[in-house]
Amino acid sequence: MFDDVRSEAFQQLHARVAEVARYGAAAAVLGWDQETFMPPKGQPARARQLRALAQLMHQRGTDPQVGKWLAQAEADMRSQGWDPDSDPARFLKVARREYDRATKVPTEWVAEFAQLTSEAKMHWQQARAQKDFTLFAPYLRRIVAMKRDYAAFFAPYDHVYDPLLDAFEPGMKTATVQQLFARLRTEQVALLKAILARPQVDDAFLYRPFPVAQQKAFVRWVLEHMGFDFEAGRLDESAHPFTTGFSVHDVRLTTRYNETDFFGQAFYSSLHEMGHGLYGQGVNPDYEETPLAGGASLGVHESQSRLWENLVGRSRPYLTWLLPHLRQAFPGVLDDVDLDAFYRGVNKVQPSLIRTEADEVTYNLHIMLRLDLEIALLEGSLDVDDLPEVWNRRMEEDLGVRPGNDAEGVLQDIHWAMGGLGYFPTYALGNVMSAQIWQAVRRDLPDLDAQMQAGRFADLLAWLREHIHRYGRKFEPLEVLRKATGQDLQAEPYLDYLRAKYGEIYGL
Repeated sequence: MFDDVRSEAFQQLHARVAEVARYGAAAAVLGWDQETFMPPKGQPARARQLRALAQLMHQRGTDPQVGKWLAQAEADMRSQGWDPDSDPARFLKVARREYDRATKVPTEWVAEFAQLTSEAKMHWQQARAQKDFTLFAPYLRRIVAMKRDYAAFFAPYDHVYDPLLDAFEPGMKTATVQQLFARLRTEQVALLKAILARPQVDDAFLYRPFPVAQQKAFVRWVLEHMGFDFEAGRLDESAHPFTTGFSVHDVRLTTRYNETDFFGQAFYSSLHEMGHGLYGQGVNPDYEETPLAGGASLGVHESQSRLWENLVGRSRPYLTWLLPHLRQAFPGVLDDVDLDAFYRGVNKVQPSLIRTEADEVTYNLHIMLRLDLEIALLEGSLDVDDLPEVWNRRMEEDLGVRPGNDAEGVLQDIHWAMGGLGYFPTYALGNVMSAQIWQAVRRDLPDLDAQMQAGRFADLLAWLREHIHRYGRKFEPLEVLRKATGQDLQAEPYLDYLRAKYGEIYGL
């Protein structure tokens, strides 16, 4: 689609960006394979392979010639009067951001970090399996040190965490997130206390045996029915569910299965990853191998995963459709459970150890804990060796539960092993965005409840495609949110949603 752009520099830049994108896709395939099918002994070679690709990508992407092409293409844009919101102009805007950021970071740092995180993920898996943080601690210590070095490349900054957060959520500041989280914490803790003072919901039926083979078949059927294209994607297993994509036409999801925890593990994790996958499959295919491919940010991505997981997947209309299909797929398991009990059980509020299994009221508290710990690690006020005990104490203080071992606590998430310090806040940002987007969806689709109750999701998906997915990275996160909802980021729609939903369930 960019062949008609009248700028030789733009065309040269486009060719180089496409080349680097292909290397990135190859690295992503290797990363996906490492988490799914690679035999354990393949880890050392895989780490070297990923290091080599990261080094090549960075060298080709930060070549001084790229900067010259970029500057000349920007000059051509000004002289030719391109529309600033046109695809070519936005191509250059995103390419400029990426180039300016990348050229601040030495290639050797990029290569070393790629190898370190590849090794760290394998040691995290071993430590988690053995419930022993000390097996992973040396790798996390090196990751934290390298992330401090990374932040220093972007000095001066308002806060050492800002460059890390900006890598995942462009334009977002630590102070803004802390202010938003303070508001959410006050309201969500008050709501949680009110809920816990009420008679509790019975959800024991959710933990009955659901044969894993039937789980796999059912999850695939549900995802396909809701719009995920298995001709352009896969669903596999991994230690920690994730989504990755090598192309608009090749988006990979993973999940995990537990015979006695179907809903907490496979079902809702799969809906969550499907939300990411639908976004990946919905980006304008003309953006392939350009800076506009991918999602606007991880917060916007999380708005999609949390929307499908919670605002759809835990709603009464959706569960009205789902329950008969569950009874058919798992004969006898839920025959004695009526819709009201099922709805209440799926939405039970109970402080828990595992973030990915947390209810909507307590989920953000998990994220706030992780943000505080990450900031303390980067500021140097918390040592890596002390992390498990501080984690456990904070879980008791914040949620009233204490992990029995490291796998239930500090080792439950893969994000630190993959070097993702700065990533966690995007989950809570996604929750807030999802509620704003949901308000806009419901304005435009007034019969949405009836559609979901009938198992029809095409109009909802089409709305998301039109207002969010197709833009890819063309617009910055808050631009996407404003275009879709007419609003800037604000907490009130999310808090209103929680109060209304859980006020009704618990009779507040």
